[in-house]
Amino acid sequence: MLRIPILKLASSPESHPPRLAEYSPALALNGLLLGIDNVRHDVRLSPAFCEAAGSHIRNLIAKYGKVESVLTVDSASSTAERSALSKFLPQAAKKSTDLKPLLVELHKTALTRAKAEGNLAIDLLARAAVIKFMRSELNAQFAKVLERCRAMLKSYEGVRAQKALEYRETVAGFQIAKKNILRQSGQELFRMLREIEKETLASMRRSFFGSELSTDYQPFLTPLIFLEESRDSYLAVEHYVLIGGFDNDPDSFGNIRALACEFLKSVSREAEVYDDAALDGRLSVPENALELVGTGDAADRDVKTRLQAWKELLEREELLDFAIGAYEVVPLLPEFTPLLDPQQLKYALVLRKERERVEKLIGEHGKLSLSGLASAATRVAQTSSAHRSKVAARFLRDFLCYHRDLRRLEVLNRAIEKINLITSDKLSDLSRLNGTLYDFLLAEETKSETEKPVVRHVILKADVRDSSRLTRSLLEREMNPASYFSLNFYEPVNKLLSKYGATKVFVEGDAIILALLECKGDPALTVSRGCILAREMMDIVGGYNHLLQRAGLPALEIGIGISYQDSAPMYLLDGDHRIMISDALNESDRLSSCDKRTRKVVGTMQVPFNIYEFRGESAESEALKYNVGGIRISEAVFDRLREEISLDKCSPQFPRLWGSEENVFYTGLVSVGADIFRRIVVRVSRVPLVETGEFTLKSWTEFPIYEVCTNPAVYSAIEIAGAAKNRS
Repeated sequence: MLRIPILKLASSPESHPPRLAEYSPALALNGLLLGIDNVRHDVRLSPAFCEAAGSHIRNLIAKYGKVESVLTVDSASSTAERSALSKFLPQAAKKSTDLKPLLVELHKTALTRAKAEGNLAIDLLARAAVIKFMRSELNAQFAKVLERCRAMLKSYEGVRAQKALEYRETVAGFQIAKKNILRQSGQELFRMLREIEKETLASMRRSFFGSELSTDYQPFLTPLIFLEESRDSYLAVEHYVLIGGFDNDPDSFGNIRALACEFLKSVSREAEVYDDAALDGRLSVPENALELVGTGDAADRDVKTRLQAWKELLEREELLDFAIGAYEVVPLLPEFTPLLDPQQLKYALVLRKERERVEKLIGEHGKLSLSGLASAATRVAQTSSAHRSKVAARFLRDFLCYHRDLRRLEVLNRAIEKINLITSDKLSDLSRLNGTLYDFLLAEETKSETEKPVVRHVILKADVRDSSRLTRSLLEREMNPASYFSLNFYEPVNKLLSKYGATKVFVEGDAIILALLECKGDPALTVSRGCILAREMMDIVGGYNHLLQRAGLPALEIGIGISYQDSAPMYLLDGDHRIMISDALNESDRLSSCDKRTRKVVGTMQVPFNIYEFRGESAESEALKYNVGGIRISEAVFDRLREEISLDKCSPQFPRLWGSEENVFYTGLVSVGADIFRRIVVRVSRVPLVETGEFTLKSWTEFPIYEVCTNPAVYSAIEIAGAAKNRS
């Protein structure tokens, strides 16, 4: 944003001090998730757009590299060669790549998503990602065109010697002119980006976010964005002013900036403290040049003293002649380039030795006249004082433009460094699984993307009690434990998974862990259906136990723990295998656990419930858990359950631990299909403090414990109570 402090003047006849603004470009990708490397933001651009952009850039490179003739297959070429070329260079097949509509659509998609999520940084991310892709594609497509040219040359060797020689020279020139070709191609892309910003995106952005934006979009509209280096003589001539390209040049960027800083300090009336940030901010506002030195016209009397001071500084460092030469170079470029670089021409106009060297080069070429160069050199040497003042004023303004755009380029490059463009399907799947992938697709591709983002998940762990003892018992009877667990536990559970939309996270020898994922737009019933799934698992195991006992086989006892997390799980990929990472996994393990000692003690108490927890000595002591044939849920699960379905409080009477246990019951109906509902009863109790030796009650804590009841007697009592209430 611009800040406008008043710059005090040294003693001067000016009627008013200049009002200098400060500008510091910023491009912050705030509020965005880090990707799979925990450093950058993962972005996947539309494959259709990437393909079209690559083809478009390839055509531009062939055009500006003047190698279309080398790549053109004549009528004598084979059908296979013509087909390969048409795919490589669509223009050769009379099909131009229409990139602009795709670019507009992609950016509109990003803006729409930014509006939907209320975060403009999403649009900034997409814009920066597109520029990063195009930058990389410029070099990649240049290499592909060069490779194709070499392949075509090889096909001419020994067949058409004269053509081969001609094309070899063309390809050699193509390689030498790489920098210019990439610059010209990049400027075509820049013009396209600037057009869609002016024609569509700016209006759409104002419509979505208003005219007063807190974000600076100007770094995306800087002519330097597609340069491999920030310095290019031709681009400087076209948009700024031609200054030295190397640090040891007399008119280098560093030297001129230091002189401009000295000038700013010199026009201050008092000894103001100028830090680097303040100076940099003022040098990044081209309008400050007009406020400081005007246009160099004699009528600008208000700035006459400051203009004279600036001109004297330039002459003291012998830079004003270079500035004049920089502007005199412009009309010479059509005649002398690409034989001579603009920098060579500029120094030739100012320095006698450089001019002699350039005249020798021109003489060797034999086709160029020296008259234009000589006339320009004379004008530089004989420039009037009035014209020198105008050049000094113009030079300051043009330099501040360049300074500003360099700073914009720096913030853009920093933003681009924080983007990880993902092209690998495996990496994009991993990032999408973890909810960190920013997908920017075209409309048709969005329709084909059927996978919706996960917004929350439930983990259910079913743990077999005393599995080691059970396995030994089966082996002693010469029975197969693997088939026993598979037929009586794993296979029956597998049949339930599709019904409830559950998936296996993994299976251990004595446990199974399931996940229920709730996607964006799904009915919010993930927790309640997870509880009903757990009840059905208990019912199935109970039914198989009845058959096992009739056959004289040992029964299965399991304990289930259910946890909930209001976010998507994270994943690792081991080859093609997903490995889930979630706090809910550890919590479900704790909820499903059961201590052997507690199991022995509670087994003698004859209580109708299956979930208990005890603490010894103090509330902070280690918990002693009991879960046999029970479903224990976390507090987060219970809270979410009350949001998903209507739970009514009820008060059935059941035996209580030590006669003083406080139980609160909640009941409700869960939809599990069309016109199918199942009842659920949740018991809420508290954790007691006990003497660990005899398990006698000391007191009750405030720690809650939650159980989804599995005892049929509980459900019968609830139904009877409900029927009695309806009759009354």
